Amino acid sequence: MPDRLPSHAGPFALGTFGDGSRVFPGLVVGHQVRDLSDLAPSVRAVIEDWDDLFPRLTELSQEVSSTWYDLVGLRILAPIEPGQILQSGANYRKHVVDLVAAEKESVHGATPEEARADAAKMMDERIRSGVPYVFLGSPRAICGPYDDIVLPEQGEQHDWELELALVIGKSGKNIPAEEAMRYVAAYTICNDLTTRDRLYRPDLKAIGTDWFTAKNADTFLPTGPFLVPAAFVGDPSDVRITLRHNGVVRQDESTKDMIFDIPRLIAYVSSTTTLRPGDLLLTGSPAGNGAHWGVFLQPGDVMESEITGLGHQRNTVRSGQ
Repeated sequence: MPDRLPSHAGPFALGTFGDGSRVFPGLVVGHQVRDLSDLAPSVRAVIEDWDDLFPRLTELSQEVSSTWYDLVGLRILAPIEPGQILQSGANYRKHVVDLVAAEKESVHGATPEEARADAAKMMDERIRSGVPYVFLGSPRAICGPYDDIVLPEQGEQHDWELELALVIGKSGKNIPAEEAMRYVAAYTICNDLTTRDRLYRPDLKAIGTDWFTAKNADTFLPTGPFLVPAAFVGDPSDVRITLRHNGVVRQDESTKDMIFDIPRLIAYVSSTTTLRPGDLLLTGSPAGNGAHWGVFLQPGDVMESEITGLGHQRNTVRSGQ
């Protein structure tokens, strides 16, 4: 169980829960949960029929009764099994400026002031004329918001990357940015963990990064606790992303710092792949990763993560050996 019960913006949210004998989709109203198995077999099935079911969910949220489950007695699982997982890299200005400036100092001998000025200029140009950087993740990496993180045997520099994630609510291809928000059903929290020292293959330097190995270990994508409908989140371009590592605040940034906003991300990914209900799009992680602090995850560590209106996560780290 979490250290405290999660909350959510708006009148209701969606989640996936276990009661000890079965797993079921649930409608969450405060700390009460209604089993939605009579409407759909899973949260993903709810999202696949989002436009039709949303009014019914609104009605049900006003009918809380003694037959509903108490959240405290349930296991909170990852809220959805997604189709595609699309992950945005290098999408927060301050984060990327930090990375580029560090390289200019260490590799090119620039002063800190010169390095940051050059990096900031590069990011401004990228905002004007660049495109997002997106890659695919494995659904098998997903775990629940309060599950243990199991460190893989390979690698030592295991890092956090807390991100706002959105769930696609209807199919689309070549979606114009000005229409993109109509395709968002809900938002959730994802922590896109990365093993930094497995990111580059020493045996295949010409190929470059190895996203599969670095980011897709089991339990490396804590997700949830809930899906909060987009209608209740307000302006997703101004929510707060905060991560504490062993009680120390490491990430604390507004989504205002995104280089490419949600409409541009959706337009970009949909120019290549058809988006379908239940697809998960991670929007990037702000400054403050472990690599920035020179601190990486170790067995026994605790990460506490939250995003405005979406609840919180609490994950304890343990060794996989």
